[in-house]
Amino acid sequence: MGNFSGSAPRGYSNPVVLRASAALAGAGAWDATPTASFSTQAQNLMLAFTYTRGAAGGAFNWQLEVSPYSVTARVPAGASEWITEAVYASGGLVAGADTTSLVQRELQSYTSQGAAAEDFAFGPIELNGTIERVRVRARESGAVGTPGTLQITAEMI
Repeated sequence: MGNFSGSAPRGYSNPVVLRASAALAGAGAWDATPTASFSTQAQNLMLAFTYTRGAAGGAFNWQLEVSPYSVTARVPAGASEWITEAVYASGGLVAGADTTSLVQRELQSYTSQGAAAEDFAFGPIELNGTIERVRVRARESGAVGTPGTLQITAEMI
């Protein structure tokens, strides 16, 4: 579709809170039920994170998941409803021979610099109007015995 020039396509209104400010789960567990949002017709996604460590060495992992399905009932048998982002590394090119490139699921990690709340933006992430829903799952990865507090906001255009 076209550029929405700031208007909100159906299903969401900017800013979108993808994770309310709360402590991360203990023992390094991923969020049990990450908040999902429609992203219908959005071209780009910008994520804003605010993290306050629970103890020295605090850090968190986060992982973007997308769904091309507007509702669970549309997921084909045997398919995953939520698809994890990937990282790609091109294989070496040799004339006259096939090459093997690598693709693997990806996650990001952020390590705190101090005790005060820290924030950063990530993106824009291209959605190209083809993703129906987005969510971000997170976990404490540093001081897993004393998890920090994390809030995530999204903007989609």
